[in-house]
Amino acid sequence: MRILLTGMGGFIGSHCLEYWYKNTEWELVGLDSFRHKGYVSRIPEYVLSKTRIFTHDLTVPIDPPLENLLLNRWIDDRGVVNERPIDVIVNMASDSAVERSTTDPTHCLRNNYELMINMLEFARRVKPKLFIQISTDEVYGEAEPAPFPGHIEWDKIVPSNPYAASKAAQEALAIAYWRTYGVPIIITNCMNIIGERQDPEKFLPKIIQCVAKGTEIPIYGDLVDYERQGDSVDCEWQIGSRVYLDVLNKADALKFLIQTYLRPGALPLYSAGEKLPARFNICGDTELNNLELAKMVAKLVGKELQYRLVQSNSIRPGYDRRYALDGSKLKQLGWKQPYSLEESLTRIVSWTMKNHHWLV
Repeated sequence: MRILLTGMGGFIGSHCLEYWYKNTEWELVGLDSFRHKGYVSRIPEYVLSKTRIFTHDLTVPIDPPLENLLLNRWIDDRGVVNERPIDVIVNMASDSAVERSTTDPTHCLRNNYELMINMLEFARRVKPKLFIQISTDEVYGEAEPAPFPGHIEWDKIVPSNPYAASKAAQEALAIAYWRTYGVPIIITNCMNIIGERQDPEKFLPKIIQCVAKGTEIPIYGDLVDYERQGDSVDCEWQIGSRVYLDVLNKADALKFLIQTYLRPGALPLYSAGEKLPARFNICGDTELNNLELAKMVAKLVGKELQYRLVQSNSIRPGYDRRYALDGSKLKQLGWKQPYSLEESLTRIVSWTMKNHHWLV
């Protein structure tokens, strides 16, 4: 089976390449512009040696010569054009920096919209068996406080920032191509992803970096009134929370979906009578507030945590205090995540502390 992965030089894409090589017999083909935090240095050498990698800016349509290379088209001795079809497209490429999207929304929106159109047009021509669109929990906006268990698939879309809006637009385009042209779409939404080789602008590597350097890290939350006595007011902090997903669990969930929907006698991509493509939340199993995560990391590093509590409304416009997804649909289909949060954090922190070129 041939898999085309876009954004294969990104944090998630590089881990998916490596995980799938270790756990499948798939032939993998990669596309990346290497302009949006995609690095060749993320990809292990043995993976590079096995993967056909094409450098292409996906905001530009895939041209005929590149399409011929991706499908390995050739003319045989009889003059017949042959090709090796792409069975699955996993569209992971996007500009994913939320804070950057609030300072330069035009770039984020155009980049993510244009690459989506070009990939869907490519899929319309080459007709893969599956097109998996990688999306985010952020399209649903801020989740209600606990005990709200989380957004289920096809909840109302209310993005809070330009990045989230760009991902919602990608989803809308995917649905339109599913309805109009029959592109076999699966949409996946996931929580905050953690793992090795992550850019230091993300929260977990930023914590590791600050703890290692002994510098203070801001922890975002909100001051709320909880008791009034005369003219005085006692307040407490409500700290933002996330459910973190190991990047290896993400790679495993995608492998599970591909194998489930392409095996003989597989389920249809949508239920009878529904006018929606398949959609799955991919979730971690433990919710932590930002301070709890920072304390866990400091303990694993073996150094004292230095932090200050900061009002979340000072970070950026459209900051979401809590994200939450309900992952029961994918679990009912039979997926079980391989790694617990404790195992993941121990592995990630240990690796990062041994590889300072990803830390400094």
